[in-house]
Parts: sequence; C-alpha cells; structure tokens
Amino acid sequence: MINGLKKWRLLTLMAALVFFLAGCGREEISTLIPAGGVAQDQFNLLILSSVVMLFVIIVVTIIYVLAIMKFRRSKLGDEMIPEQVEGSAKLEFLWTAVPIVLIIIIAIPTVYQTFDLADTRTMDVQAEDGSMTNLTVNVTAKLYWWEFEYPEQGIVTAQELVVPTNQRVYFNVVSADVKHSFWIPSIGGKIDANPENTNTFYLTFDQESSELEDGVFYGKCAELCGPSHALMDFKVKTMNEEDFDAWVTAMQEEEPAPAEGDLAQQGEELFGGDGLGCIACHAVSGVGKGNTMQGPNVAAFGDRNRVAGILEHDEENLKNWIADPQKFKPGNLMPDPKTLNDGKELSEQELDALAAYLMGLKVEE
Repeated sequence: MINGLKKWRLLTLMAALVFFLAGCGREEISTLIPAGGVAQDQFNLLILSSVVMLFVIIVVTIIYVLAIMKFRRSKLGDEMIPEQVEGSAKLEFLWTAVPIVLIIIIAIPTVYQTFDLADTRTMDVQAEDGSMTNLTVNVTAKLYWWEFEYPEQGIVTAQELVVPTNQRVYFNVVSADVKHSFWIPSIGGKIDANPENTNTFYLTFDQESSELEDGVFYGKCAELCGPSHALMDFKVKTMNEEDFDAWVTAMQEEEPAPAEGDLAQQGEELFGGDGLGCIACHAVSGVGKGNTMQGPNVAAFGDRNRVAGILEHDEENLKNWIADPQKFKPGNLMPDPKTLNDGKELSEQELDALAAYLMGLKVEE
C-alpha cells in the first residue's frame, strides 16, 4: 500500500514538472515565442483553441462535480430516482448548439488564416523598373540539406536562409528526392516539400537574428525522410533591408576572394578539379541557378552558424565531418573521401588545408 502511494506521488510530481516545463523554450526555435506575423497569427489560433477547450473542460468538470455532490447515495438514499430528462427538447438543443457554436468560433479564424497564408497573388507584382517588389526564395529540400535560390537576385546559397525583416518573403518549396517539410518554428509555416509539385506560401520576419543568443533562427525538416531526418536542420539569418542588400551584393561577386595563406591555398587546390574534385559537387560562387549541384553551395561557408547544419562551426568539427560524413549524418550522399583520394585516408595536413580554405569563404563583413 505504501509503495503504491509512493508511485502515485512520483507520477503526480512528474506530471507537475511536465506542466511547468511545457512553458520553457528558446526564442530561436519555440513556437510559443513568435517572431513573425504568420507565427503570431498561428499562436493566436493556438490560444483561441486552448481557451475553447479549457472552457469545455471547466463546464464538464463543474457538471460532473455537482452531479456527484447533489446525488450522493448517502444523502438521498437508495430509493431516490432523479428526474428523467430523456427526450428533453431544451437539453437536446443545448448540447447540440453549444458544440456547433464552439466549432464555428474556432473554424472561422482558422479557415481565414489558412487561405490568407496561401494567398500569393502579390508574389509577382513588379515595380515600375520591372523589378519584383517582393522577395521570392526557391527552397529545394535534399537528403539531408537545404538549398535556397534567389531568382531575382541570381544567387544561390545552402543551409542558411538569409532574409530581410519587416516584409513578406515568398517561398516556392519543392523536393529533389523524397518528401520533406519546411518549417521555421519561431517564424511559422510548415509546408510540405514534394518532389511532384511546388508549394507556395509566405512568411514575415519581425526580429533581427543578431539579437538572439545563437545569432540565427532554427529551421527543421518536419517530415520523416530517412535515417538522418532529425539532423536535417537549417539556420535563418534575418537582417534589416540595408544589411540584406549588402549581403546580396557580396554574394553576386562572380568569383570568391583569393584564398589567404599557404594552408588555405593548398586547400583550394585540393578542393578544385586537380585535387579531390570537390568542386564537381560544391559551387564556391553564390552566382547561379538552384538545383544544379549535387552538394551544398559553399560560397559563404565561413559565415555559417553550423557545420553540416548540426555541428559547432569550427575547424575541428569541419575536419571530422570531411573525414567521415556518414558518422554524423547516416545516409547522406557525400562520398567517402577515400574514393576521391585513390583509396587513401586524407592526411591531417590535407584536412587542415581544406578546413582553412572553407572557413575562409566569407561574404559578410
């Protein structure tokens, strides 16, 4: 008996902890701390639904408690038979009408927000000079990384989405292989990336990511897509329009800045066609079209927040990733470096050189 009570106490304590911990979150990845207009609208719908459900729970609980208190056998005796209300038109109407009203209260704003989010009629509106008035980003999901093309600007990047604040950003989302799902929890959205068709929607970004602890918002794949689904992350940098324009200008440079230092220059030679041939899969210039390379564009690799989307951004992690990519993301398509190096492991010198070169690929000041 005592052991049973202890178990119930432990269960109650754990339930209480879950209740309080549910309120915890980090603003760069929490849906409960919206940082964009779409996220705020979705959060408001969440609050509305929760209030309606709480109302139902409270009403049902009150009726339940009153019934127990009023019709106790010890109070009314065994012979007492409560008034029979079967077939009551008033009660039938009441418990039919109330749920309908509650559903309508939830349905109207939900349907409105759903159609509003899918409204992309202003996506292709042009200014007087022929340029697009809104930013459009083509998102391509691949096993297990993300590519971001800016068709109007003529640039491509990967793993880090860079966008301006305080304006609508439209997205064309598609998959290059299996089904994925594009989601930035703090900003809103979550939309399927299908190989058969393109899904289009928009998001707004209200807060500059430089104010965050990690300097970025977190994006996720929200559709089970393979053994490294949980590791298919991307990051989002949001900045004011002036800084964004400067970033675009830097990305539009045809060729990256020359490698600095002997070690980085050795890495550049290894990366090129006369070395390991990494350049066959990875572009080093931000200029171009999306969905043409087998591997992520590394034009701004040195500015990224993570290596492979998941590892701390430092040379040691980068070398570990190059040496054994399957260890960190099982099932990814990056080849074993031995297949590119005549069957030999990369030496520490070669790994140092590649890391120095890639870390030097920067476009941000």
